[in-house]
Amino acid sequence: MAEPTYLNPFVLPVAPIEPESQDPIDLYPPAGDGPRPAIVFVHGGPIPPEMRPSPRHWPVFRGYGALAASRGVVGAVVDHPLRTPADYPAAAEAIDAAIETVRADPRVDGDRVAVWYFSGGGMLTAAPLRKPPSWLRCLALSYPLLEPFPGMDVDPAFRPAEAVASAGDLPIVLTRAGREHPFIAATVATFVAAAETAGARLHLVDTPNGQHSFDILDDTDESRAAIDAAITAVVARLTAA
Repeated sequence: MAEPTYLNPFVLPVAPIEPESQDPIDLYPPAGDGPRPAIVFVHGGPIPPEMRPSPRHWPVFRGYGALAASRGVVGAVVDHPLRTPADYPAAAEAIDAAIETVRADPRVDGDRVAVWYFSGGGMLTAAPLRKPPSWLRCLALSYPLLEPFPGMDVDPAFRPAEAVASAGDLPIVLTRAGREHPFIAATVATFVAAAETAGARLHLVDTPNGQHSFDILDDTDESRAAIDAAITAVVARLTAA
């Protein structure tokens, strides 16, 4: 029996690291002395509660965590309870609590944190865009859904395109898939237009031939280059003076 697609390997080779697990967080600290900046990775959804393993154990997120550590920053992958469209508020609360746990770790520079959202997790960016905390040095998104699908009943507070006007100087790194689902692509286009109108500090990374979840579905040099470009941009903003 074939394994489900979400267990496909991460397309960018990276030396594996066994994470330190403290449910619901897996931590990937780099070697050497700290404290170091951190990247918190937030999976998408909604994800059925019976899905196993949970996202922080998927090869793609283990890959991103190890990739962060290889760049000298702490990687943290968080499971959160986004099970249905009604769960966005609960997921946001769980992510906020997990971020505070990461920031309190003595190996982490709690004033230098990036948060990186994927797929359906994209709508969770509305709150940090609307009122960026002082410790948030970069907000990153990969192939995000930024408005609900028709018939998807989501709290109206979760509208990133409306929130981005308040982002101020917060750096935003957005990775787009050229062969994205048309509705998702339209939500990204709306967000980009709103960000540009607001003068937001938006940095775009494109995969012209990539599809949604290109980091596990498209084993190509283009995919690897996009992942490398995105992590390089995020780390640069985390470590800037």
